[in-house]
Amino acid sequence: MNPGTDDRPVKLSCRNLWKIFGPDPRGILTALDGSLGDRTVLNHRLHQSGHLAAAIDVNFDIRLGEIFVIMGLSGSGKSTLVRCLSRLIEPTMGEILLDGEDLLTVSKARLIELRRRAMGMVFQNFGLLPHLTVRDNVAFPLRIQGMSETERLSRAKDMIDLVGLGGKETAFPHQLSGGQQQRVGIARSLAVGPELWFLDEPFSALDPLIRRQMQDEFLRLQRMLQKTIIFITHDIAEAFRLADRIAIMRDGEVIQLGRPAEIALKPANDYVADFTEEISLTRVISVADVMRPAGSETASLPAKPVSSRLMLEELVPQLAAGVSAFPVVDDGERLLGHVAAADIVDILERDRLRRRRA
Repeated sequence: MNPGTDDRPVKLSCRNLWKIFGPDPRGILTALDGSLGDRTVLNHRLHQSGHLAAAIDVNFDIRLGEIFVIMGLSGSGKSTLVRCLSRLIEPTMGEILLDGEDLLTVSKARLIELRRRAMGMVFQNFGLLPHLTVRDNVAFPLRIQGMSETERLSRAKDMIDLVGLGGKETAFPHQLSGGQQQRVGIARSLAVGPELWFLDEPFSALDPLIRRQMQDEFLRLQRMLQKTIIFITHDIAEAFRLADRIAIMRDGEVIQLGRPAEIALKPANDYVADFTEEISLTRVISVADVMRPAGSETASLPAKPVSSRLMLEELVPQLAAGVSAFPVVDDGERLLGHVAAADIVDILERDRLRRRRA
């Protein structure tokens, strides 16, 4: 969790976004205008008329430098939604505002420019060109932009080094492992310096060990680059590990939106509770989530100060030593407050009860 997320400016806004598949999507939405808020009536009328709702009145703001994860099971609408956000498919109705500019009203030329210079995309199937080397795959979007050969090869080299593939510049995709191929895809998408980075289940084709390594790599890159990221996954553990905030989708609707700790502690319904029941609370709740404000006693606490970003599980071993509270500091070592051992024990007890019910 990033405690400063809410203070950052909005980069992308999604307003009343709908995507309907069928013979007359706009017509059916206009006809149903008075019934759009009644999901039972809406679904019945859509089914009767041969339409399917893939995104239903979606609303959210994504802030600058935020990792915004959209998750749900297959068929929930998450991949359709991210394709609407980038206009790879056309939404039926709504607004998508990038820095205040509505992407649904821009010209085709402007959209192409935004995709080339402001957006980066990484997909599950890597999408590498098999006849090009690693270097040329990474440099390819820069070639499309018209960058000179010297500049684009230099930029490609920087990106290849950034993702840890230095020395593989002349290799072809078939000579790389799955994890290495995905790193090439990431380097290629970063080469254009995107302001907005879309990742649609980028690690789901990888085996569990490589997937974990790629998540670590992704977080390392984000700490360095601070991109605004929309990340799609069906894996709740991956979502909770990576996200600043999570939007959980079901049947085209966002049914809960919040920080991982908020969703784990206060699931909106039984569906979300079932999703999160195997997630250890101490792994997704940070010190900042349970921190108490600084008081007169905080500065005199004997325990070593801990970062507000730390997850509670990292403090559990110290509880056995009898620590009653930990001073909490920000990234600049400024004292923010303290976290009480009793509050950590309370979270551990809640975890135990959840596992028993499960």
